Amino acid sequence: MNSEKLALLLSREMPYGKYKGRLLADLPGHYLGWFAREGFPSGELGALIALMYELDHNDLRHLLAPLRPPGRPLPRRA
Repeated sequence: MNSEKLALLLSREMPYGKYKGRLLADLPGHYLGWFAREGFPSGELGALIALMYELDHNDLRHLLAPLRPPGRPLPRRA
């Protein structure tokens, strides 16, 4: 896992769908799980969503906290 990829999760937004405009790092687990079951998009977006799925699935979202800009706390889990 490389820190550049983790940083991208905190700067790239979901370009479409129900969560359009939300940072990839802030996508909910059920949505990431849906991608895991149905298939990730191709290209860099799919790779980043797959990485975020692995972080969420393995309860590693906290690894993003030190990379998160000030004033953007981790979203609350439902």
